Amino acid sequence: QVQLVESGGGLVQAGGSLRLSCAASGRTFSNYAMGWFRQAPGKEREFVATISRSGFSTYYADSVKGRFTISRDNAKNTVYLQMNSLKPEDTAVYYCACGESFTAPGSFHSWGQGTQVTVSS
Repeated sequence: QVQLVESGGGLVQAGGSLRLSCAASGRTFSNYAMGWFRQAPGKEREFVATISRSGFSTYYADSVKGRFTISRDNAKNTVYLQMNSLKPEDTAVYYCACGESFTAPGSFHSWGQGTQVTVSS
């Protein structure tokens, strides 16, 4: 089992930036693809971005492509989400999770507790 703890959320104005971090402990971090997901009030949780075990391959939701960047540091057991040009519709609780394949976000598991991101207009 992998334990995940997100951090870095906060309140930011539209057009601003935030960097989220997710620290992993437990089983070997580099054995897993990692991903970020989000859930806005009244909506279901949705896929944001995933990254392969090595970090060489990434996959993004169309809504964040070109604005968000996922990365990982296997030496630090941490995955990041750099969010630029934030929009009010990006407001949500952001979760990280792990999975077997970065191309299969629907199979991700071991969710963290989430970190709130609020973008004001």
